[in-house]
Formats: sequence, C-alpha cells, structure tokens
Amino acid sequence: MAPAASQTAPEAPPSANTCALATWLVPGAGHFMLGDRRTALIGFLLIQGLYLAGVMLSDGMFLQVLPPEMRGRFAGALTPEAGNLGALLLQGRQVGFGDGVPRPFPDGLHLGMMLTSAAGILNLLLAARAHFDARARSGAVIEGAARHPGTCVLLGWLVPGSGHLMQGRVARGLVAFVLVVGLFALGTMLAEGTNLDRTRHFYYWAGQTFLGPIVFGAELANGHPMMTERPEYADAGVMLASIAGMLNVMLLLDVYGFSDAKLFGRPLFTEGSRGGAKEAAR
Repeated sequence: MAPAASQTAPEAPPSANTCALATWLVPGAGHFMLGDRRTALIGFLLIQGLYLAGVMLSDGMFLQVLPPEMRGRFAGALTPEAGNLGALLLQGRQVGFGDGVPRPFPDGLHLGMMLTSAAGILNLLLAARAHFDARARSGAVIEGAARHPGTCVLLGWLVPGSGHLMQGRVARGLVAFVLVVGLFALGTMLAEGTNLDRTRHFYYWAGQTFLGPIVFGAELANGHPMMTERPEYADAGVMLASIAGMLNVMLLLDVYGFSDAKLFGRPLFTEGSRGGAKEAAR
C-alpha cells in the first residue's frame, strides 16, 4: 500500500493591518507582501523619489525651521512626513536638527518641504489602499459596486470633494469643496498669507496640507514675502486654514467608508440611524 502523499497547507495571506504597517515603514511593502509587485514598485519609486527630491532641495532642514524650544524627540510626529515613517526616521537620524551651527536656509527650502510632506500624505493613502486590497483577497467584494476607495480618497486629496463626485454624490462633493476651500481662503485672507509659510507656523501649516495641491499652489503664488508687521487677525486666520485641512481628513474618511461599504455589501448606516434604511437600499 503506497503511503499517502503529504499535503502542505497553503500559506496564509498577510493580514490587512500588517500590510498597512509595512507600507507605513516602507512605501510599497504592503503590496509587495500581497504579490502586487507593480503597484509596490510604482509606489516606492514615486513616494521615495518625492521625498528624496524634497530632502535635496531643502538640504534636509525641515526640522531645523523649528525654534529651539520646540525641538524634541517627537518633534516630527505631527508632521505630514510622519506618513512615510521609515524615511522620516532615517532623515532624523542622519540630519535631525543639524549640528548646532546656524546656517542659512537653501533657496529650495519651501519647495522641498512641500515635496516631503506630499510624500508622507501619499504614503498614508497607499497604506490605506494596501489595507483594503488585503481585505479584498479574503472577503467577498462586489465587483463594480463602487470605485476603489483608494482612488476616491486620492482624488479627494488632490481636489477636495472630487472623491464624492467620483462616487456619484454630487451635492455632497460640491458642498465639501465650497466648505473646505472657502474656509481655507477665508483663513488665508485673514492671516494675509502668513499661514502659507512653514517657517512661521510649523504645525498649523502641517494641518492645512491635507487640503492637497491647492495649498501648495497658494503658497507658491504667495511667494513668502517679508512681513513688516503682524496682521491683526493672523491667529484666527492661521487656525481656520488648519481647520480646513482637518475637515478634509474627515471628508476623506467618509469617501473611503462609502466605497468600502459598497464593495463589501455592508449597509452605509447602522440600522435605526437617520436615513439609514434609505442609504442601505442604495
């Protein structure tokens, strides 16, 4: 009697959380673990390329724009660059707050900081996509039920409200655009453009970057002029502009949740919530 052939259990796919955390440390690592080498390579080259270009333009000095009393071990934790954690840790180890010898900022400082912050935000979006793609492999996804949530969130960062438009929620998308962009414009007007400078408002500037290229375009157009006196409503303006960015984060979460629920066939609202039955039937 021939011995029974041994059977090897199939290797379990990596968990969604593992893929997201791996991407947070190294762009594209989550998709590499999933076997999607193309997305992994594109993500790594794009995000790390942006970060490297930003470091070269700014001489890696983005943490050095902080005043001495704000410099600490976790100074970079509330920056957009923290979305690309591995690169931020490497930069902090190699450059950090400098060698203590004051030196002038390079001409490319502001553009470089825009690129490193954009790389961090884009890596967070890639991590969210890796998390969904990992869950999609082990769950029943309804093909064609909605656009990929990662795509919709990316569009919502590039142009606020466009993720909602992609999902067919036109009214909500238009309201989102008018609300957050209008609030940012009001804040910029009250602050007379002082909010568009990371060297002046390091952490408030970080908050408004979640409005995407609109903020970077406004900063480039403003040109970082010298301020001879402090605007009367500068504090209110800086705060409103940062709140606009935080509001867009909430809108991006709404965009992600909508597509995610559609693709996995879950109700969009819990039973008993206002409008829940109507949304669940859509």
